[in-house]
Amino acid sequence: MTIFAEKKWMKLAFNKILKEEIPQILPLIQQLMGNTFSNEILTQRFGEMFNQNYECFGIFLEEEMVGVFGMWFMTRHYAGRSCEPDHIFIKDEHRNKGIGKKLFEFIYAYAEKRGCETSELNSYVSNYRSHKFYLNEGYEIKGYHFLKKL
Repeated sequence: MTIFAEKKWMKLAFNKILKEEIPQILPLIQQLMGNTFSNEILTQRFGEMFNQNYECFGIFLEEEMVGVFGMWFMTRHYAGRSCEPDHIFIKDEHRNKGIGKKLFEFIYAYAEKRGCETSELNSYVSNYRSHKFYLNEGYEIKGYHFLKKL
């Protein structure tokens, strides 16, 4: 699915990334994660994600991929049918230009078409800029996300 947002100087599209296109997103995911994992591990993990209730999109400005994000779809007892935006990343030089706002307009519309009632997400504790953005989008902080390695 592609959605365009026209601005005087900007043609923005959110294009679905297919499983076989995983290598296209790896440079952006590596940048987001600070090269924490090898491309092989990320390819394996994304391959598994694509076999679950997950979809991935590239954020394109003109023909350049300037960002990436994914969405998980699930039903939660406390929230109903829900969409969880995940690993949202926009290259530094394209931030503060309204792309994030357009991205979330797309996410909400897409999730509603998929029958979602709610949207929830996680954000790293130290990512203050994203906290401000999500609060301005109407998200509420409901708790903490815990992780334990097994």
